[in-house]
Amino acid sequence: MRLRCAVLFLVISATAHADWTIISSASEPGRSGVVHRHVVLENEARSERVTVDLAIFSTKSCTLRVLQNEDGADSLAGVMTHAKCIAGVNGGYFDEKFAPIGLRIANGQMLLPIKRAPLITGVLVASSRGVQIVRSREFSRRAGVTAAIQCGPFLVDRSQPIGGLNNSRLARRTFAATTTGDRALVGVCSGVSLVELSKILATTSFAEDLRIERAMNLDGGSSTGFWFARENGSEFSIPEQKPVRDFVGIVPK
Repeated sequence: MRLRCAVLFLVISATAHADWTIISSASEPGRSGVVHRHVVLENEARSERVTVDLAIFSTKSCTLRVLQNEDGADSLAGVMTHAKCIAGVNGGYFDEKFAPIGLRIANGQMLLPIKRAPLITGVLVASSRGVQIVRSREFSRRAGVTAAIQCGPFLVDRSQPIGGLNNSRLARRTFAATTTGDRALVGVCSGVSLVELSKILATTSFAEDLRIERAMNLDGGSSTGFWFARENGSEFSIPEQKPVRDFVGIVPK
């Protein structure tokens, strides 16, 4: 009986971690070793498919910038091109007056201090130490912090999905992640709940030897946008559907 129970537990565990499987993927190179990866995943049991687009980079050769869009006049593609970024996504939350919500540091200058709120529990940080995702309570403004953006919720921690996330609302999602190695990434996903996105990021091997250690949600829905400059000079773009307050761009060190 104990053996049967153990086997049943292993089967259930394996099934739980195999909800989403990759059915197709493609990669294309950008500058400074940044790679765009387009992945289609399927949850056969639920007859669902989602697409994920990632910009994967080495934190040894690239870093992140927070780029402002104070009047909302510029698009993600326009800002990325003008700032000579290699890739980028939309940034964090903003209120009805178009003011950003939560910590912002751009070009080494603090624009807004840390905010204590239930939803914005993470901070994406670029500094002389590389690219990190930290809990809001863990953040300290050390010397060398060049960019930081507070958002949330946390999606993955210690390579495990975060519990207690919303599972009812499907929406386009934007996220950032760090790995157990020296790579980090920003990306977007088609309509999915926070629970399912958390599972996808924690259990999917998007590239060889790439395991996501921490991931956090950025602003999503109609704000979601993704842009990538191919090595040959052309662009891949998923445009945002409304003006957004700021952007996160990947740039060479």
